[in-house]
Amino acid sequence: MASRLRRDAVRTLHPGSFALVMATGIVSIAMGNHGLSGLSLALFVVGCLAYVVLVLLTLWRLFAYSAELLGDLRDPQRAFGLFTFTAATDVLGTRFVIAGHHGVGFVALVIGWLGWLVLGYLVPWTAVLGHTRRPIVRDANGTWFIWTVASQSIAVLAAALEPAAGWGQRELALLAVFSWSIGVFLYAGTGVFVAARMLLYPLSPEDLTPPYWVAMGATAITVVGGARIVQMADAPIVSATRGLIASLSVVFWAFGTWLIPPLVAAGVWRYLVHRMPLRYEVPLWSVVFPLGMYGVGGHYLGQADHLPIIKGIGSYEGWVALAAWAVTFVAMLYRVIAPGGRS
Repeated sequence: MASRLRRDAVRTLHPGSFALVMATGIVSIAMGNHGLSGLSLALFVVGCLAYVVLVLLTLWRLFAYSAELLGDLRDPQRAFGLFTFTAATDVLGTRFVIAGHHGVGFVALVIGWLGWLVLGYLVPWTAVLGHTRRPIVRDANGTWFIWTVASQSIAVLAAALEPAAGWGQRELALLAVFSWSIGVFLYAGTGVFVAARMLLYPLSPEDLTPPYWVAMGATAITVVGGARIVQMADAPIVSATRGLIASLSVVFWAFGTWLIPPLVAAGVWRYLVHRMPLRYEVPLWSVVFPLGMYGVGGHYLGQADHLPIIKGIGSYEGWVALAAWAVTFVAMLYRVIAPGGRS
């Protein structure tokens, strides 16, 4: 029985499962910004363990249940969740750099960049352009914004590595600005598709899933990437774009802040008005990650542009993210361990 349950868990592994690592890693960074090194380290260890387990499960699924994995890749409503692997790799890599392990961070950058490059062409072609059903816009949802998050996570990690790089600083600066710029355009394009879906087709409570919070999380990681680039040492590409990136980072922070009330209202409409059951599901980590990233984004933006109000708001949001992480983590453990929790 237990063996069958394990096989079923691998076969049905959610393509966005690495959002657990993303959320844990960013809350670890947020706690480090608060000076809570012990708690930050504990979260970091949890994130690393979760990453290793999920990589092994994904490889198991690739070889044992490749048909199910290909099915996710062809599904426009689920395929973009695969980008959580890239984002999780880069978030952990950034945390390794903060801890002084620059070699591990560089390896994470290479893995994350290769993953982003492959998935960045494979997922849109297979799940969107190669899909037979039209119009494809009806399948657009919040998970599509994870493509933006993955791109910006590369910018954040490259910018974090740049100060300690003995060589290749200009190359890291170029990669950071390149990935950040691509992420901005991906956000704009994804926003058009998701907005069109919401305007052209009926929206039910079942449609407003937790990953819509990634729309805010994508703005937050854009802010983090922009703030880190602004703080980079002078390089031709940074000198040419520093003012623009600093200005757009403030714009993205403002828009992300504006998105929070309607996202909260959507949750109220889904769970309180229509009484949909609120229980643990993997996409809930897509709420925790944006909360943590918003806090970290406010911290870095306030620091880079000397905006104490924004930095203060980010500090407050970090505690909200920690509370959300704790509740979601306990719910996950109950679902996995408690009798009847899997039902």
